[in-house]
Amino acid sequence: MNFRANEPNLKFTSQTSKPMISSGKRALSPIRAFAILVGSIFGIELLIMIVFLLSPPLPAVVETIVDAMSLTILVAPILYRFAIMPLYEHIANLRKLTEDLEQLNNTLELRAEERTALVEARAAQLQTVSSVARKIASVQDPDILLREITELVSIQFNFYHTGIFLLDETGEYAILQAANSEEGKIMLKRQHKLRVDANSIVGYVTSSGEARITLDVGTDAVFFNNPDLPHTRSEIALPLRLADRVIGALDVQSLEPGAFTDEDIETLTTLADQIAIAIENARLFMEAKEALEESQKSLESYVRKDWNSFAHQAKNTGYLFDGQRTIPMDAQDKREKVKSLSKTGRLSLEGGSRDITIPIKFRGQTIGFIDVKSKNGIRQWTQDEISLLEAAAERAAFALENARLVENAQRRALRERSIGEISSKISAASDIDAIMQAAVEELGRRIGGTAEVSLELEAGQ
Repeated sequence: MNFRANEPNLKFTSQTSKPMISSGKRALSPIRAFAILVGSIFGIELLIMIVFLLSPPLPAVVETIVDAMSLTILVAPILYRFAIMPLYEHIANLRKLTEDLEQLNNTLELRAEERTALVEARAAQLQTVSSVARKIASVQDPDILLREITELVSIQFNFYHTGIFLLDETGEYAILQAANSEEGKIMLKRQHKLRVDANSIVGYVTSSGEARITLDVGTDAVFFNNPDLPHTRSEIALPLRLADRVIGALDVQSLEPGAFTDEDIETLTTLADQIAIAIENARLFMEAKEALEESQKSLESYVRKDWNSFAHQAKNTGYLFDGQRTIPMDAQDKREKVKSLSKTGRLSLEGGSRDITIPIKFRGQTIGFIDVKSKNGIRQWTQDEISLLEAAAERAAFALENARLVENAQRRALRERSIGEISSKISAASDIDAIMQAAVEELGRRIGGTAEVSLELEAGQ
């Protein structure tokens, strides 16, 4: 800050470090003043003695009185000029210096209070920015995130309207994605958008990448002719950046004229950077979530198809223990209740029941069932019994999956071995006829006697 206009006229010497008063006159030192005073008294007294010697003799008393009066009349002006007046001026200058120092002190205290208030306001703003950033960092859904941002910014900073614009894929328009005010929600319904150019505040910010403050006066008044937000008196828009790329704008509007300052640009720019990061993180999270769901669907489809193929190749689809013996089951033995359970894949018991069916699940797919039937009619199944069946179903799922993987590995190994043997036989032949004959013979043996295998070359026309 510049305090020079309010400083008193002080000079400091490097030797004494004491202030010297600059009054426009050269200060008279005490020794010189004393010398002048003594010399003046001596000269006046000498002059009086000469006068007494040259004049007729007078009585001693008269001479003494005349001597005292003459000395007083002649010395008094000199004493006043060289002793009393400098002392008075010195006292006056000290008083003026004291007043100037008090004024300077008051000015410094006032400016210190202003600076303290400014620092406290700045700290409060930064704390608000941190609070908003912390709250929005936990939101991962983009739509909810944008709505939360506009609400939080308006509440925390006491703004009338807060909107978030994002650029479209072409970068030609900035489209309003979220707003907190009722007017802004109306704009959302009609899919409000602004062209990325200098004809609007948001357009200017998204095209230039620079923040801007506007008021409803002067050349900026044209920007406030918005029937959707007629009460706006000042506005600030800030770019949403990711590295060097602008993805949108944060638009904040106030009912108060001159509500924003250059310091607000710095504070809200920090907030805008946090918002841009949160938007990008939410977008990446949703992309990862969609990719994971797609991968999960593909895996479930693969598991379902592979298990259907595995089940069809199994000699028996299941086994039944009736209390005395274990007998194999086929596909026709499945009960209707088991079929209905496959639609939900969940156990459902309401009160007592005669049967209980536990799904055998692997990777979200129901691959089988454990069905228990009471021989004594309806009974109340205990939680221990249900837990035992569920644990057995879980272990069975892993065991069956391991068996399927082992069988698939063995089948692939057998296939690779057969391909290797066929390739060896074909490679051992030396002419075309021998190669074709070896190929059909080896393929016929591997496939079995229930199929015919032929190989024919296609002759060109």
